[in-house]
Amino acid sequence: MKIQAHPATQERWPDLEEAFRAKGCSMARGCWCMYYRLSGKQPPLRKGDTASERNRRRLSALVEAGPPPGLIAYDGGRPVGWVRMGPREVYANLEESPVMKAVDERPVWSIICFVVPSEHRRQGVAIALLRGALNYARKNGAKIVEAYPVDHDADPSAESLWFGTKTVYDDAGFVEVARRKGGAADRSRGFPLNHTGTLRSSAHRRLP
Repeated sequence: MKIQAHPATQERWPDLEEAFRAKGCSMARGCWCMYYRLSGKQPPLRKGDTASERNRRRLSALVEAGPPPGLIAYDGGRPVGWVRMGPREVYANLEESPVMKAVDERPVWSIICFVVPSEHRRQGVAIALLRGALNYARKNGAKIVEAYPVDHDADPSAESLWFGTKTVYDDAGFVEVARRKGGAADRSRGFPLNHTGTLRSSAHRRLP
């Protein structure tokens, strides 16, 4: 595969939908990568609406309004993945988790989650998206990029792999800057307990 990552602009929205609707992305279709963007109690659903559909509309509105809220990976002209990223301050819900709260007051960009359809996994899509994320963050003025991966080696049953695995970030040169222990309150709000911590990299790091 020769994978390239491009910003999720309005004209690319059908490609983003295609990636989310592919086999193996049912959990992503529930959230549409909006969970960490939102904070506090959400308004009740309208009659006949679903949380999934409301989240899809919200992501679509973000893509339409710009700036792009993430990158789409392509193999040729076919969408094969997605990464959600941007300035940390737009992800209000990160502060609700003791595990992922801010390490310090320095401005950072956050890599929130990956969506890769099952047929395209283990083919370098995530590392291509990570490379693209660092490049995009750097071009938009970021100096530090951070992420919140899980340790798949320590917990092979981890259900939160949309955050990416620690090995991917280790290989990319990210370093751990904080490690916090989650508790029952985190689980009750849907925050994973198997985070290795907060990892950071210079946005100027260039991956091979």
